[in-house]
Amino acid sequence: MAKVTEKVADKAKKTVSKAKTAVKSAAKKTAKNSGKDKVVLAYSGGLDTTVIIPWLKENYDYDVIAVCIDVGQGDNWKAIKNRALKTGASACYVVDARQEYIEEYIWPALKANAIYEDEYLLGTSTARPLIGKILVEYARQEGAVAICHGATGKGNDQVRFELAIKAFAPDLKCIAAWRDDKWNMDSREAEIKYLEDRGLEVPMKKDQSYSRDENIWHLSHEGLELEKTENEPNYKHMLKNTVVPEEAPANGEYVKIEFEKGIPVAVNGKKMDALKLLTELNKIGGRNGIGLVDICENRCVGMKSRGVYETPGGAILYAAHRMMNHLTLDRDTYHYKQQLSIKIGELIYDGKVFTTLYDSLMAFVDKSEETCTGWVKLKLIKGAIRGAGSGSKYSLYNESIASFTTGDLYNHKDAEGFITLFGLPLRVRAMMEQSVGEGQAVLKSKKLKKRPTE
Repeated sequence: MAKVTEKVADKAKKTVSKAKTAVKSAAKKTAKNSGKDKVVLAYSGGLDTTVIIPWLKENYDYDVIAVCIDVGQGDNWKAIKNRALKTGASACYVVDARQEYIEEYIWPALKANAIYEDEYLLGTSTARPLIGKILVEYARQEGAVAICHGATGKGNDQVRFELAIKAFAPDLKCIAAWRDDKWNMDSREAEIKYLEDRGLEVPMKKDQSYSRDENIWHLSHEGLELEKTENEPNYKHMLKNTVVPEEAPANGEYVKIEFEKGIPVAVNGKKMDALKLLTELNKIGGRNGIGLVDICENRCVGMKSRGVYETPGGAILYAAHRMMNHLTLDRDTYHYKQQLSIKIGELIYDGKVFTTLYDSLMAFVDKSEETCTGWVKLKLIKGAIRGAGSGSKYSLYNESIASFTTGDLYNHKDAEGFITLFGLPLRVRAMMEQSVGEGQAVLKSKKLKKRPTE
């Protein structure tokens, strides 16, 4: 028995030794180890997150690992990486997550027809959970003890980032600089002075305009004249990716989208990967003034916020996808999906995509999209989208039945029995009202108006 125990102990020691070797090997591929605890910072290269690098070092004595996540912002990531290192980051990693973002976050939202409060196509909302997840991945790789972000205490993004972090790493500390007791800067001017006092580069001019968030799916604008709901947006000054609809080409443009199980795969007959396809549709929609939304929405933190969104390619895809669903889904499934679309939109907006409920609802969506294969043609003209035809081998439209010409598959007389049964509850209720002399079915009902006879 003693020998067996010794063998087990020796085996355990070897296992521990192998694990330590693996950890040391992994550490060689991470940032240089100074002996200090590490924090992973969501780094955009902007003013807020640039200030946070020296602030973290001064107030927490952490080694700062900056992580830049490219979801289509169009930024100069080489310059941003150099800025992070010059400002004091121990390392800076740039992740090209554009394809992943489209395929794993945008396409599911599209398949669900998910929209928030009737108009917002969830541009920022779809990206934040992915960013949060990537931050956790780097925190694990680096052996970090905390994750930090620069979202303010008023917005939705703080919620979205931190829900993603909680879903994958409840053990990690989450530092929200703007909510931290050690953060004593209350304005952009204060942040600029903070950097200037330390001889560090200021990544923005003091005369900043709109507050913007951009990715491959959309561009949002907040601030300036939008802060007063009485004001019309100054579109000519504001827009970057979309022309003002009044200035779009008079004749418009046709575009044809092909889908396979709800996923767009081709534009105007050309097969493309997700990134190229969305980039092409952004160009087409942008030059025709497509996808502009001005909305005063309800943030998940309780306040209303007004924003203008440019989503040219997204608006085209949503219109085309709905037409495919109209063609290939039966009435009950489509109507139920409409209800789920609202809930899925809320879950995405609130950052609850790593939840059992979201996964369960998306299982329904995936099933409903199995026959969403075919093509849709649209006419884009001065900001408007019109249907111009669609087709699918799974189409539930049957011309023999739907045509005004009587065919063999449909007998008009069959409708009589259907209406009798379909309207039976109404008839029974009306008969009861007449028998008791009350209600809308009585002979002198107040709901029946006297109409002119001349």
